[in-house]
Amino acid sequence: MEFIQCQPTYLYHPQAKSFLITEALRGEVARLHLPNGDRFMLRFDKRAELAPRDIVARAIDHEMKRVGSKYVLLDISHRDADFVRAHFPTIHARCMELGIDMTREPIPVVPAAHYTCGGVVTDARARTDVPGLYAIGETAYTGLHGANRMASNSLLECLVFSELAAADIEAIYAASSPVDDVPPWDASRVTEPDEEVVISHNWEELRRFMWDYVGIVRTNKRLQRAKRRIDLLRQEIIENYSNFRVETNLLELRNLVEVADLIVQSAQRRRESRGLHYTLDFPSKDRSQLSPTVLIPDRYQPRPETQDG
Repeated sequence: MEFIQCQPTYLYHPQAKSFLITEALRGEVARLHLPNGDRFMLRFDKRAELAPRDIVARAIDHEMKRVGSKYVLLDISHRDADFVRAHFPTIHARCMELGIDMTREPIPVVPAAHYTCGGVVTDARARTDVPGLYAIGETAYTGLHGANRMASNSLLECLVFSELAAADIEAIYAASSPVDDVPPWDASRVTEPDEEVVISHNWEELRRFMWDYVGIVRTNKRLQRAKRRIDLLRQEIIENYSNFRVETNLLELRNLVEVADLIVQSAQRRRESRGLHYTLDFPSKDRSQLSPTVLIPDRYQPRPETQDG
């Protein structure tokens, strides 16, 4: 769960919702530079803008913090305008809606979280250790991505494991007994939440400290700070969960905090830098830590194996 992939170039706009500015722009010789016009990628990698996305994301993050900027600029305006419009019509149209003409001016961009390489451990048929529960795609850990995901592999993973899971479910369903009806939820002893603003503030707090402390570049101290804040949030959520009517926002907040805790614990256990996990305290790889980080709950009981595995 420590391997969180960040795309280096999402649109930065104070009012508009962010969206991905494809790395294909850098493949077509788009240049990254600071707001003052200085290019910086060659100081981090001889491949400059064509370096792997984790290196580019780290470089952008470093430069933004170094100069105190909220963004860097991605510039493809030196290419022919017709070429840009033909090759990137969707991005061009969206930028134009926001008053940015990428054929004449640079696009403000920032790194952003993009993909989680870890997840729930599954077998080759997408089965978890909970009988009848399957996990596919970004939810699952299949081992296909290792410490970094190659472009488009997530789509292939979804297609392959959804097919395998469907076949397994069909085989089990054909031999299973009817399922009992689930009793209705008893909401007679709960009250309506009177502090929705607290939940929204907790969401924002979680987003902020996870990006600041568990983002592209990590340290032991940052991870410890994040863990303390997660523990406090969890206690608040438990109190709300016990006393108020369960709503989508509260459920999602509870789940987000649990996932955040797993990410932080995994990052704390990996005392090296590998793939998407980069820490200033352990900047090099350690071959003794090649194995995946697997967190096992207390009182864990493994799923019994069936005759067919």
